[in-house]
Amino acid sequence: MGIPEVTPGAGNRTLVLMRHAKSSWSTPLPDHERPLSARGRRDGLVAGAWLSERQLEPQLALISDSTRTRETAERLMLGGLKLPDAHYEREIYDGNERDLVRLIRRTPDEVTTLLLIGHNPTLEETLHLLARRVGNHAWWAAIDEKFPTSAIAVLGFEGGWADVEAGVGALLAYEVPRG
Repeated sequence: MGIPEVTPGAGNRTLVLMRHAKSSWSTPLPDHERPLSARGRRDGLVAGAWLSERQLEPQLALISDSTRTRETAERLMLGGLKLPDAHYEREIYDGNERDLVRLIRRTPDEVTTLLLIGHNPTLEETLHLLARRVGNHAWWAAIDEKFPTSAIAVLGFEGGWADVEAGVGALLAYEVPRG
């Protein structure tokens, strides 16, 4: 199933929520400093290709300031995704879903596609808060089972970013890229 057409400039916005790729537990580093594992590095490349092939090129990326999310963004770019404007936000690392919605709502309206790379459970909670539970039942069933590392949920919104609130988004796509 393809991603429904979203016409930039027609009042439509696309939010791409991505959980960081698989991190490594092999070193005794603090949680914030954990790097990607070998699988995470592979998955990040595949995720970048998946997003690029679907023309989900964001004008802005809001990324947690943790090592694994920064490395995920790097792998997305190596996989073919263009990230012209990336901001690393501590609030994504240690905030809750309401904090993420506040960040989303501050996005300038000239941005039609926003990428947010973060962590669970906050990312999954943000998805559940923003998206109406309609549409592809297989996607929702998979999300309910688990929102694993590298999971990508694409949400569509009408209106400006300041209008984003609970229950106004439509789930346009869900994918868990694996390398």
